[in-house]
Amino acid sequence: MQQTFRLVIDCPDQVGLVAAVSQFLAEQNATIVEANHHTDQQTGRFFMRHEIKAESINMSIDSVKQAFEPIAEKFQMNWKIADSNVKQKVVMLASHESHCLMDILHRWHSGELICDIPCIIANHPQMKQFADWHNIPFHWVDFKDQPKEQAFAEVERLIEAYDADLTVLARFMQIIPDHLCKKLAGKAINIHHSFLPSFAGAKPYLQAYNRGVKLIGATCHYVTSDLDEGPIIEQEVMRISHSDTSADMVRKGKNCEKTALANGVRYHLEDRVIIHKNKTVVFA
Repeated sequence: MQQTFRLVIDCPDQVGLVAAVSQFLAEQNATIVEANHHTDQQTGRFFMRHEIKAESINMSIDSVKQAFEPIAEKFQMNWKIADSNVKQKVVMLASHESHCLMDILHRWHSGELICDIPCIIANHPQMKQFADWHNIPFHWVDFKDQPKEQAFAEVERLIEAYDADLTVLARFMQIIPDHLCKKLAGKAINIHHSFLPSFAGAKPYLQAYNRGVKLIGATCHYVTSDLDEGPIIEQEVMRISHSDTSADMVRKGKNCEKTALANGVRYHLEDRVIIHKNKTVVFA
């Protein structure tokens, strides 16, 4: 893959904004390989993502940042520019269900997801086998024989120790405490089935089967203090037939979960997601 710089902007919509950015890039002799714009008509907010061929610019990314700063200040931008060659560190959290974890690991191992996975943390020790196969450090955190506050303190310590850029909850079945949600704001991604709030609690697929639902799915979102209500990145759906058993629904639901999570993680790693309030703009 060619090296690119990803310029991502979020600011009030205003006349001359696109022209100023375009002029700056032209002055740097930048070759734009992908460009995306969006204006939220309700909030008057403008969003932009430009992917620039790195070798077309005869300066370092730090120099680009410094040169762009006056424009960013003038237009009141929230902005960043990232180097595609700098891999983000993704810490995986897992419980006893392995399908989402294994799918992410496979996509990472095959080069579909460009990142580093420095460790896997789980509250079920049997998940170590998957970490060992991929030669990834594994940490088991006991949530049964110690207070959850202590367990989460260990999880938090490990995330910090590995200097994680992103934490992925691959069906990690523990509720993240509020202070850690705030600490990981915009840097933690979760996946859940689409039955909430209709079929909450144990055996949601069986509940849905007994109600005869015709559509199931999964939602990939950022973690917030409001359980399963963070900004949505990606959703996947699948139709259900009257001939499907509850076991069929579980199987199809897992496929939805894997696909939605993998897409959401990839969009984040490629700087395609901009969070605005409790929504996202996703330049997929």
